Amino acid sequence: MELGMFALNIANFYIIVFIVMMTKGNLEATNSSVSKLKSSYNFGKNFLGLNKCNACVGTSACKKFFKEEIRFQSWLAPHLQLPPPDLQSYSGNYSDDGENWRPIEISRLTSKRQHDLADQRICSNFKKKKSCSIEGILRRTERFQKWMTARRLTPDLVQGLPVQFLRCPSQRLLDRIIRRYSEVLDAGSVYMTHLTDKDRMRLLYTLSVNIYPIVLQIFPRAEGWPFSNYLGSCGRLFMSTSTQALTSFNISGSEVAADIAYQLLKIIQHLSDNDLNYFFYFTSIDGSTFGIFSDGRLFIRDTSKMGIIDKQQEKSMYERKNEETDIFSCLSSECPPILSSCANITERQNIILVCKDLLPYLIAEKFPNSSQEKINKLLQDCTKNITSDLEARRFINELMEILRPWRTCDARFVYRYPDCKYNRMMR
Repeated sequence: MELGMFALNIANFYIIVFIVMMTKGNLEATNSSVSKLKSSYNFGKNFLGLNKCNACVGTSACKKFFKEEIRFQSWLAPHLQLPPPDLQSYSGNYSDDGENWRPIEISRLTSKRQHDLADQRICSNFKKKKSCSIEGILRRTERFQKWMTARRLTPDLVQGLPVQFLRCPSQRLLDRIIRRYSEVLDAGSVYMTHLTDKDRMRLLYTLSVNIYPIVLQIFPRAEGWPFSNYLGSCGRLFMSTSTQALTSFNISGSEVAADIAYQLLKIIQHLSDNDLNYFFYFTSIDGSTFGIFSDGRLFIRDTSKMGIIDKQQEKSMYERKNEETDIFSCLSSECPPILSSCANITERQNIILVCKDLLPYLIAEKFPNSSQEKINKLLQDCTKNITSDLEARRFINELMEILRPWRTCDARFVYRYPDCKYNRMMR
């Protein structure tokens, strides 16, 4: 009897060992599968542009990429493949807790082709035939050497950069850039003493290629500015809240058309008249200049053809002559950069551009005869007869009065519903 029990225990022991080994094998196989799946996310430094840092935007969002808290939209698909590298922007998803995801836009400073051309232009000045360090060459330039020793960002340090936004900067604007530059930990001072060499390189590179991520930081949406939220950067990519170009939005029906056109006019007003006394102007406008948030709110999604004038600065200081150009002047455009003069820019410029290039698309043939006739007459007068800023303001007010009754209060307009309902009840 005891011998039989002993044999049974031995048999049970081997069965348990077998089960444990099988379980271990399955776990290893599972882990191997997970590893293979995870390896699909290892897109490397080249795609992000980290191999070009510190000639890049920054690294504030890299951890979120590597922890998969920022994903390209294609990562949610079974094959987990990255999108083509030659696109300038990508749809993505962003999470703070790994469970709740919200749509975002992942953008390059400029097209990959333009980045490559700029890198080649930099390396063409490099005499050695082997490797070329983009950052190393830029660090040796006279401009960056001045940046290295400067305590404060001054107009002469951005002179000749190819972005319209810095064509005629005031010291107040440049101080705001340094004080609100969010790619560094210790912001808040107008002095650059808290910026390391790599911080200065990243800021200068961004200002030289595309100032949009800087605009998002210094004029945040939370303070009422008509821009996206800045969510950080990794290499030559930066993240912002999700957008939809105005031209891709379905503008059918008088109510939607009236709402968007009304928002557009409010933005134009705000660009000319705001608490900070800055005047934002456009040198040109098209359907991709503006976009729509998921809640229906209109915003500016392209600042590449936007300039700024500080109303608190003397007009005599607007224009700077004989601007010198260098390699930083050629990173996003031909050299020398062709920029509009801001000495004679007036507020009516914005409304004339909007009348000519956007409002006909938004509100042409969208309303009954009586309203449409008034709108058509205003649009004709706008492009031909507006000769002063006062006339431009009058035009905006008249058109907004026509559009206001057509702005219905319902759930389609999420950004102002149900507030609009409550406001009407309180009148």
